[in-house]
Amino acid sequence: MEVLRMTEWIEKLRQWVAESDNMVFFGGAGVSTESGIPDFRSVDGLYHQKFQYPPETILSHSFYVRRKAEFYDFYRAKMLAPWAQPNAAHRKLAQWEQEGKLKAVITQNIDNLHERAGSSHVIHLHGELLKACSIRDLNTTYDISPENPDLHIGDKDPHGVQLRPFIVWFGEAVPMIDPAIRLVEDCDIFVVIGTSLNVYPAAGLLNYVRHGQTIYLIDPKEVKAYRNDIRFIRKGASEGVKELKELLLQNH
Repeated sequence: MEVLRMTEWIEKLRQWVAESDNMVFFGGAGVSTESGIPDFRSVDGLYHQKFQYPPETILSHSFYVRRKAEFYDFYRAKMLAPWAQPNAAHRKLAQWEQEGKLKAVITQNIDNLHERAGSSHVIHLHGELLKACSIRDLNTTYDISPENPDLHIGDKDPHGVQLRPFIVWFGEAVPMIDPAIRLVEDCDIFVVIGTSLNVYPAAGLLNYVRHGQTIYLIDPKEVKAYRNDIRFIRKGASEGVKELKELLLQNH
């Protein structure tokens, strides 16, 4: 494993980005926390808040079927974030796409901040909050108004079937994992930011990075990764990593 100092990382990143036209970014909740959207596993995350049921229970098909009203209470209180704005990371990634450097963003997040920043090729592994689907047809989606991003019991599709948020619940398959795998297999640079690599199958994308491809992982903590060809950039405190991330994204 190669651990780069901050100045070395910034200089190398400039060089890699300048030379590449096939970079793929893989991001998790840590990308959107800077926009005020909580993650699951940090000290202030959803797993550490007090609910009658744990989030992984609430965000499941069986819970939705049995307790729709309680699901929608959680959905409105903890999932919708219409006030959130794209941050420097979202904007820089969109800029790299426009410059022809970044081929795609693969995200575990269900917000639309990448799109609002200007990215057009975004793969949402876990679904999108601004889309809905019926409980009988998960493949046909309907856009939800960003000005009123809310669903209720009784909201139905054109066939009279109850709508649900277009998100991948715990225990469901991840239909977009195959397109993500193809992008990872083909990329020159694979950059991972803001994910614990604990959630599968998304974390398994590392399996598909060919030997010889460049992999960089930015995280404030030591992330357990099962490859020895990952270059890490770490900072002792989360604030330091946030500062570093902004430097990386603003100084190219």
